[in-house]
Amino acid sequence: MASSSGDDEFVVLVCSDPNNQIETDISNEEIVISTTDFSTWDYPSTLSFSTFKIQAHRNRLIEESSYFRGLLSGSFSESCLDYISIQWQSETFLNVVRCIFGFRLDITSKNFIPLFQAALYFGVEMLLMQLKSWLSEASLSKDPGLFQIQLEDLIDIWDFGLELDNGFVQEICASYLARNFMWAMSNKIFKDTPYELLLLCIKHPHLTIDGEKHLSDALLIWLHSNTEQLERSSKTECEFFDILKQIRISLLPLWFAAGKRSSISFSELANESVDSIFKLMKVTPKGSMNVLGDGDLSHLRIRLTKYSKKVDLSGCPQITPMILLLSFLPNNHNSYLALRKTIKESASNFEQADGSKCQITQSLLPTLSFEAVLEVDISGCLKLPLEDAIDYFSNSFPFLRRVKAAYLLNFKMTTLYRLIQKCSLVSEVDITVDVNPLISSQLSVISSSSAVISVAPNRAYFVGDKFSMTSLYHLGPSLSNITKLTLEGRSDVCDSHIQYISKFCASLCYLNLKGCISVTDVCMANLIRRCTKLQSLLVCHTSFGMNSVLALCNASPSFSNSQSAQFGKRPLDSLASNLQLLHMGGCKCADEASLLELLSQTQMLKSLCLRDTNLVDSALCSFSGSLLEVLDVSNTMISGAALHHVVCTNPGLKCLNARGCKNLFQPENTKKEAKISSSYSCEELFIELGRTCRLEEIALGWGLSYFSLQALKPAILSLRVMTVGLGGTLPEDSLRLLPTTCPLLESLVLYFQVISDCMIINILTSLRQLQTLALCYCLGDISISSFNISMPNLRILKLERVTPWMTNNDLVLLTRNCANLVELSLLGSKLNSDAQCIISHGWPGLISLHLEDCGEVTENGVSSLFNCIALENLLLRHNGSGIQRNFILEAASKMPMLRQVALDVCDAKEGDFDLPDDADRYSLRSVKIARCKSTRCNVGSHFADTTRKPVHRETLVLVWNSTNVVKTVVKERL
Repeated sequence: MASSSGDDEFVVLVCSDPNNQIETDISNEEIVISTTDFSTWDYPSTLSFSTFKIQAHRNRLIEESSYFRGLLSGSFSESCLDYISIQWQSETFLNVVRCIFGFRLDITSKNFIPLFQAALYFGVEMLLMQLKSWLSEASLSKDPGLFQIQLEDLIDIWDFGLELDNGFVQEICASYLARNFMWAMSNKIFKDTPYELLLLCIKHPHLTIDGEKHLSDALLIWLHSNTEQLERSSKTECEFFDILKQIRISLLPLWFAAGKRSSISFSELANESVDSIFKLMKVTPKGSMNVLGDGDLSHLRIRLTKYSKKVDLSGCPQITPMILLLSFLPNNHNSYLALRKTIKESASNFEQADGSKCQITQSLLPTLSFEAVLEVDISGCLKLPLEDAIDYFSNSFPFLRRVKAAYLLNFKMTTLYRLIQKCSLVSEVDITVDVNPLISSQLSVISSSSAVISVAPNRAYFVGDKFSMTSLYHLGPSLSNITKLTLEGRSDVCDSHIQYISKFCASLCYLNLKGCISVTDVCMANLIRRCTKLQSLLVCHTSFGMNSVLALCNASPSFSNSQSAQFGKRPLDSLASNLQLLHMGGCKCADEASLLELLSQTQMLKSLCLRDTNLVDSALCSFSGSLLEVLDVSNTMISGAALHHVVCTNPGLKCLNARGCKNLFQPENTKKEAKISSSYSCEELFIELGRTCRLEEIALGWGLSYFSLQALKPAILSLRVMTVGLGGTLPEDSLRLLPTTCPLLESLVLYFQVISDCMIINILTSLRQLQTLALCYCLGDISISSFNISMPNLRILKLERVTPWMTNNDLVLLTRNCANLVELSLLGSKLNSDAQCIISHGWPGLISLHLEDCGEVTENGVSSLFNCIALENLLLRHNGSGIQRNFILEAASKMPMLRQVALDVCDAKEGDFDLPDDADRYSLRSVKIARCKSTRCNVGSHFADTTRKPVHRETLVLVWNSTNVVKTVVKERL
């Protein structure tokens, strides 16, 4: 039909979707709609038709679309028609028309490509602008959830841009991936990221990662997953592996770099990284000038962008104030010149007394502010003066909320006060150290002494202004926003410190005092009364006792003026009634009556640890809560009936530890509790667990058997962690069925069980996600064939008194099949001194190594083991009397992260060991040296001589904290 002229003339666009496979009735084959009123469009209904007709203004089409401009105003035959036929995907073409007529579209990562294709084909510049605007906003938005593009869509968009040779799209994709790299690397299809996109991303200035380790992990995973692509690609292998050169190897954690020395693709860079880390650790303030040099310093800059939310420097002992300041400066030549000048001026002002202090003033440098950073982790940053770091953080991270500085003994309580003063928005602080090994109340102390340690003379940098603890105390509690405070292992924390905390941290919701052995029960009680918002309290191995329980059980001071304090009265507003987490394992100061009163008021608890306490049935049965997810009653006197009572009322239980409960499945021989049925049988507990719970972790001993495991089956289908202790008797059939019963198992620990090659092979073959395997004091015959299976996911392996046949050759096989171990414990084997080399080459990234009664490993001294430079925990006992006298000092200097050492005088070449002073201990937290005595062993009258067997006599324990060193001699073997 010929068209008529006029400004308002319409043209009918007849759109058919060539890909529409919807079967419809003839009456529903087409629909007529108009652009005059978009509000009348029933969008879902319109798309259900195979063909639709759109009445559209001819002039608007000509104005906004080059396709229709050429078609309707040119010399084509269609220019005089009222009907134009369009073959296109229905939804996409409808959106194109809506855009032409001024309707703003809902663009997503799913429809971006079809809309872009349509915009190019129909020449709709307005739509192209909308698409580019959406992509830009998605890339630049600081809220990644607002315009989130799924990774698979991003890859498709990149490929589309590459096909079009559209630099804008490619740049936006690289920028988006760079900004959201932490999110992308955790996606299972990250391995499908095109090489060109990945390379452009990691070179992008907006690359945002928590730490250099995360980038390294991501690239290694990508390379491993693209081996076949590498082989098919025209690029050489070197070109692909050049991507690893983008990693700033000087900023990797020491343990990570050490572990990657055995990696085929990363070994060269890992060795370079280790060398660089040790060089940086040896740099003095004056030597910083040489490190800075005159060249590009990008390789020493911590990656910080305006999108950074977390800065993870944990495990990096090489981080210094110079590296921090360098990272906070603009990345340009003038900034580097300013830093060099400042360090040079500071170096010229060395204190002549020891020449070790250098003041670097941040205010003289043009440092940047990163307002998005909320969290910092500097755990193990040994070379970083904490006061300096706090000053830098307060200036460059103004909205900092969370600080973790674990395993730093130089983090004193005055340092904590400074942090709270300078970074006033901080709400979470974690300054954990290793718990004192002398926490057990069962130890027999022979002698003990302490000495105040001197201030470390080798501190490299300092900040000029001094901090007054007293002045802070008088500022009052309004100063602090702290809601979560972790002081675990801080034996230097005393009552005066807790008094300060209770005053300026009145908003505490979470408090961890585990192992704070210097804090009294009375002081903890006073803190509890002040901090009325407490919901989580961890006080394991402290003096937590009746006074603290009383403070929890009486009415909150905020709601009650009562001065009475006694058990028996149960106020509805007690502090205990608000607790959601209570861990008080090892607290022997709380008697049965106080435990009963406490548990009767903790109905909101989700996590409860009463391990190794005075817990009895009556106290456990008084627990009235129904929200428990975690319960630890190990090493207590409770019965199975009492535990059954708690399980019945807490169907959400996920983690249960009842190991070491000798009364758990024995007939009750004490008077029955009113709440416990006299007809109880031990099987009922497992039946109830199987019926109501879905456990993720379980640890049991006494009473665990084949039949109980069968009853548990429904409850342990999602089990991740399983420990079978003394008293548990799982036959081989039960253990062989574990992969079927618990297919998701990640950790398996067996004590005193009967094992065999067949059983071990079945477990290791089937449970491919297993990360921890411990076989301790088990019976049965196993051989090296049990471990002739590749286990790349295994991280922790403990073989204690189960491999007396193990030789060096067997150890070599273990290094090949368990290549990624970070913790190894061997007790009882036939190794020789060459085993040191096998261990250090096979597992260079070990952080924990225990070797005891392993033949002659140390008969010729210790040498190759020093190559395990990332060790944090080392035990060497009864492996040969060749360990050099200065071993502890040498180990501390060559293994800078080493915190715990345990030796035996039997192995000392000269009969004793030199003990480190504070200046030589580096990271050492504790040293344990056992001493044996020889006893005659009667081996029969037909032998001419009797043999002498070493028997433990005593243990010397040295423990350092931020203020002193304590030397203790105990009878027990620790």
